[in-house]
Amino acid sequence: MNLDAAIRKVPDFPKPGILFYDITSVFTNPEAFAYVIDSMADAYKDVHIDGVVAIESRGFLIAGAFCDRVRKPLVLARKKGKLPGRTVSKSYALEYGEATLEMHADDIVPDHRYLIIDDLVATGGTIEAVAAMLADQGASVAGVFCIIGLSFLPYKSRLAAFDVKTLVDYQAE
Repeated sequence: MNLDAAIRKVPDFPKPGILFYDITSVFTNPEAFAYVIDSMADAYKDVHIDGVVAIESRGFLIAGAFCDRVRKPLVLARKKGKLPGRTVSKSYALEYGEATLEMHADDIVPDHRYLIIDDLVATGGTIEAVAAMLADQGASVAGVFCIIGLSFLPYKSRLAAFDVKTLVDYQAE
């Protein structure tokens, strides 16, 4: 399948000069979405995974379907203030400021290996924050999966300690 053809490209969003890769078009294409989940199931069939961490919000959709397929628990990494109860949090830099993600502390099991899932990896800051929260709770990263990788940004060097898999890799904006 040509997954690239199923990904909507939106020029000048969210600001002039940016080409936005919108994976919501993958969700409206049943064949493309099935291809993503089938590819994930194949890529991780021999990898020891105890659970999955999905990053808000498009990561939730991908991870939910994958967890249903492989029968693994799903932990949500949400924006600050969205989860009730005891949470762990990590702030990270964005190109325009700072953001904070949180997870329920009780959902992370020490010594378990978690696959981190998001829709797109660019600089790697979001994934790095989730990995740090897992480590703080005594868990580890089994791998990282994103539909899209923007290799013209520094995620590969920043996340070199992790096995990062993408289905579509864009070399230049």
